[in-house]
Amino acid sequence: MKKIIIIFALFAISNVVLAQRLAYVDSEYIMKHIPEYASAQKQLDNLSVQWQKDIERKFKDVEAMQKTYEADKVLLTDDMKKRREEEINAKESEASELQQKKFGYEGDLFKEKIRLIKPVQDRIAKAIQEYAARESLDIILDKASVTFLFARPNYDRSNDIITRMGYKPGTFAK
Repeated sequence: MKKIIIIFALFAISNVVLAQRLAYVDSEYIMKHIPEYASAQKQLDNLSVQWQKDIERKFKDVEAMQKTYEADKVLLTDDMKKRREEEINAKESEASELQQKKFGYEGDLFKEKIRLIKPVQDRIAKAIQEYAARESLDIILDKASVTFLFARPNYDRSNDIITRMGYKPGTFAK
């Protein structure tokens, strides 16, 4: 009796799985077709480069202070040595704090990324949800965040989403 129930349960589950309509999209591919994304990415890259230069400059200042201190060390009193070491440590802490503020977890770069890219991602998500509802799809996976060992191209709906958003598939924004 148990075997019959198990077989029936497996048969029922397999029918449910087979009845689901499935598709996938490649969100990275989709984003490359959206000019606002390319513009946002360029802004983020420019900010990142500028902030990195500022941080490197501060660390070079610390290094220069350290070299000067090492050269002058023999001529300094204990009080002067202590004061210079405190100045160097303060400057180094300042540089590290700036680095953390700009590039750390939930730092300025992270906040800018959310501000610039999240609206594009939200538009993509809305287009995908509308497409899934229109096409009666049960599941849409994202190829960019799920490892696909194999996927039939006829299940890829990325170009449909790009078209739905008003862009032309096959041409990348530059």
